[in-house]
Amino acid sequence: MRLFFRKLLYIGGMLLLISLISFLAIHAAPNSFFAAGELNPNITKESIERLKAVYGLDRPLWEQYVRWVWAMMHLDFGLSFASGKGVAEEIASRIPITLTMNVISMFFVFVISLRLGIKAALSQQGVVDRAIKQISLVSFAMPSFYLALILILLFGLHLGWFPISGLQSIEPKEGVMKWVDYAWHLAIPIFVMVFGGIGGLTMYVRSLTLEILKSDYIFFAKARGIDDKTIRKRFIMPNLMPSIVTILGLSLPGLIGGSVIIESIFSINGMGLLFYQSALSRDYPVIMGILIITAFLTLLGNVLADLALWKLNPYAKRD
Repeated sequence: MRLFFRKLLYIGGMLLLISLISFLAIHAAPNSFFAAGELNPNITKESIERLKAVYGLDRPLWEQYVRWVWAMMHLDFGLSFASGKGVAEEIASRIPITLTMNVISMFFVFVISLRLGIKAALSQQGVVDRAIKQISLVSFAMPSFYLALILILLFGLHLGWFPISGLQSIEPKEGVMKWVDYAWHLAIPIFVMVFGGIGGLTMYVRSLTLEILKSDYIFFAKARGIDDKTIRKRFIMPNLMPSIVTILGLSLPGLIGGSVIIESIFSINGMGLLFYQSALSRDYPVIMGILIITAFLTLLGNVLADLALWKLNPYAKRD
C-alpha cells in the first residue's frame, strides 16, 4: 500500500510539472487560434475579445493555468476552439485506435526483437548474425515516414494489395468482416511502426545475450550437454527479461510520439492525427489535453514496467 501511494504521488507530481512546462511552452509560441480572425476585416475587435473572454484567455496567465489545472483535476479539459466540442469527448473518440496500434506494435517489437537478438548472439559472426545485424541497421536508420511512403507506393498504388488511408472501406463491413477490414487497413501502418522499433532493441538484446553467454553457468550448462533450446529457456530468457522490460517502459514515449507521423500519413483518425491538426490550428485546449493524457499513459507505462521488474526480480530494492 505504501508503494502504491508513493507511485501515485510520483505520477501526480510529474503530471503537474509536465503541465506547467507544456502550458508555458504553448503560450510562448507565436500567433494564436484567434490570429486569423484578427486579420479578417469582417470580424470586429469586440467579437474577438468576447471569444477570448468565453475561453478565459483574457485573464492573467497564472490564473489561466490555475483554472485549467483545477478543471483538469475534475477531468474537464475544456472546449475545443476549432469544433466547440469537449476536449475529453474529442480525445475519447480517438484514443482507442491509437492505443490499439501502439499495444499491437509493442507486442510484435518485443517478440521479434527478442527472437532475432538471441538468434544473432547464438550464431555470433555467422551468416545469420550478419543478416540480422544488417536488418537491424536498416531498421534503425530508416525514417518511418520514408518507409511508409515506399510501402504506400508499392503495395497500395502499384500492386493494390492494401488500402493507403483510413480505417475502413467506403462500404462498411458487418460482423467478423468489420474487424478483418480494420486489420487490412492497419497492416501497413503497424508494419511501419514495428519495423522502426525492432532495430535498436534487437541489437540491445544481442549485446545482453552475448554477455550472458560468457557467464560461468552457461559454460557449465554446455559442459553438461544441455542443448541450446534449454539454455535459451532456462538461462538466457530469465536474465534478459528485467533489462528488456525496462527498455520497453522507456521506449513507450517514442511509440506514442510516432503515432503522430503514422496517423498523419495514413489519415487514421487517432490521437496522433488530432494532435497534428490541433497544432496547426493552435487549438490550445486540445493540445494540452493530449499532452497530459500522453504523459499520464507514459508515466503509467513506466510504473507498470517497474512493477513487472520487481515481480521478475523479487530481490530488487524497492526505491
